[in-house]
Amino acid sequence: MAEPQANNPMHGLTLQAILERLVAHYGWSSLGKIIDIKCFTSDPSINSSLKFLRKTPWARTKVENLYLRTHFD
Repeated sequence: MAEPQANNPMHGLTLQAILERLVAHYGWSSLGKIIDIKCFTSDPSINSSLKFLRKTPWARTKVENLYLRTHFD
């Protein structure tokens, strides 16, 4: 059985939950200015953004890092 990851703030969070929290906090417009990727700036939606982020590791890393800075700094 795996040990709990008490020191990992991302443990148990899905990419969808992270994205939804960032959109709720910043809104699409501000999020697109912070992380300039087309799925945030041109007709954004959760589903289209998830498809892109799941295929693009560098973009996903930017989103996860922003989440950590926003909610844990």
